[in-house]
Amino acid sequence: MIPLILGLVLFFAVHIVPTNPALRRSFTDRFGEGTYKAAFSIVSAIGLVLIVLGYHKLQVMPGKNPVLYDPPLWMRHVTLALMLPAMILLVAAYVPSNIRDKVRHPMLAAVKIWAFSHLLANGDLASLVLFGSFLAYAVFDRISLKRRSEGGRGPLGARTGGLSGDLIAVVVGTALYVVLLGGLHGRLFGAEPIPGWTLLG
Repeated sequence: MIPLILGLVLFFAVHIVPTNPALRRSFTDRFGEGTYKAAFSIVSAIGLVLIVLGYHKLQVMPGKNPVLYDPPLWMRHVTLALMLPAMILLVAAYVPSNIRDKVRHPMLAAVKIWAFSHLLANGDLASLVLFGSFLAYAVFDRISLKRRSEGGRGPLGARTGGLSGDLIAVVVGTALYVVLLGGLHGRLFGAEPIPGWTLLG
């Protein structure tokens, strides 16, 4: 559990900084914009690696991850259904499109859907810690956006898009969804969404 907790602490520690414009400004004034962004990316990456490794380890090691409740099978189907729009919204965060313009914050929407849907299907301690933390952060960050002067529109800023961007988001998001179901999810996290079904060999 320690690598998972450490990864979550590192990841959220750096992501809390942008939610406070004054705090972020103090870092950029002291160290420079480039250094701040580099440090943000490096610490985030380290945190994500620890999260993935820690969660995977807990999923494949019997006795290390107690099950607190056993969700019914139908909830897994709900999770599978919700993850398709979550992947499309994730891609839309980086593609100028009507989807991004309508949702405004597709990355946070994707995280909330991802976290909530996985809480429906997983009752083990590691999952509750992981997905509960991300859901709480996404809700907090969405609320904090209302008081940010720059609007917090994500990596694309105020750029807008059209139908071509929508198509890219849908096609790439769907492809990512299929790849995850086809084996990548199991290799990364130690749990297969559809047991026995793989595209990766």
